[in-house]
Amino acid sequence: MSKTVFSQIMEYIPKYEFDKCVKRYRGNYRTRHFRCWDQFLCMSFAQLSYRESLRDIEACLNAQPNKQYHMGIKGNVSISNLSRANENRDWRIYADFAQVLISKARMLYHDDSDFLLDLNNTIYALDSTTIDLCLSLFPWAKFRKHKAAIKLHTLLDLRGSIPSFIEITAGLIHDVNILDVLIPEPGSYYIMDRGYLDFERLYHLNQDKAFFIIRAKKNIKFRRLYSSKVDKTTGLRCDQIVKLTGYKSSRLYPDKLRRVKYYDTENDRYLVFLSNNFDVIALTVADLYRNRWKIELFFKWIKQHLKIKSFFGTSPNAVKTQVWIAISIYVLVAIIRKTLKIEASLYIILQIFSVSLFEKAAIYQLLTETKSPNSDGGPSNQLKLWRL
Repeated sequence: MSKTVFSQIMEYIPKYEFDKCVKRYRGNYRTRHFRCWDQFLCMSFAQLSYRESLRDIEACLNAQPNKQYHMGIKGNVSISNLSRANENRDWRIYADFAQVLISKARMLYHDDSDFLLDLNNTIYALDSTTIDLCLSLFPWAKFRKHKAAIKLHTLLDLRGSIPSFIEITAGLIHDVNILDVLIPEPGSYYIMDRGYLDFERLYHLNQDKAFFIIRAKKNIKFRRLYSSKVDKTTGLRCDQIVKLTGYKSSRLYPDKLRRVKYYDTENDRYLVFLSNNFDVIALTVADLYRNRWKIELFFKWIKQHLKIKSFFGTSPNAVKTQVWIAISIYVLVAIIRKTLKIEASLYIILQIFSVSLFEKAAIYQLLTETKSPNSDGGPSNQLKLWRL
């Protein structure tokens, strides 16, 4: 094998699609020695090898100058070149390219057997996670009086846990505003927590023929029209068709709603869900909401294993560039795992890649001949997200 592991990983990237994204935003305009592809490769190397700074990237890559060309890096790797590229190259290049990889991954994971609910509809979980920043370094991302932060608003396809939509905003932006940006897919399910309870926006989802399941707040005023029988041994307490009676809510959402109450025995609490789907059984409504935990695991996982909690630059462009390239690497490794039919978790794959990037070994052999540390059946404290 004459190619490095890093080069083999990058072969799964559709280069012609990347070039189309670069051309769309004129990313290589007046650039001679350090092009967008060089920037992407260096930042991808940083994600895969867990580099901490631009100086780390420069030192590691320049320590192997004879292998840079074989990795596809033809530009001069320096702190100044990387810094200028992250500050000035349009972040939308990498956002658009991440969407290309996301589309490819969603096709591969469309029939993911790990998703237990037998529904043909696309099922999304919508939520956000906050990444804390230093206010003096990131004044544009003001969140609290003495604190800065950004939010990653994410729409996660629950089949395969692939993010289909990500919006990066300052921490002050409320979660519910993202519903104004989303383009609903008719027939799809959108699973949301109480932070997204806005009846005007939910009614727009309803008019767009999309289904939603959302936690209800305690102070909602409604009138029960009729009830369906439920099996209380399953945890269900009621399945009702209701109309809102609040002065504002009844005008913002004039149609009927479905109200399902469920008792969570594990946490000893009652959960009330509102939905505009009247066809699926009540237990499916509760099961769909239970699958929302996958987006929480997704956030925890990317924060632990991708470089998105500290940044190589301080401008909005540099931050968004780094986040989108990190997401691209997450999706790329997921594509490799599915394409090669690797049994190892995504965490194990990333760990193997991190210490093997300069080696010349076939990645299939590298991944299949390595014994998993948990293969003896011992306990594991790793987060489990489609065997990540």
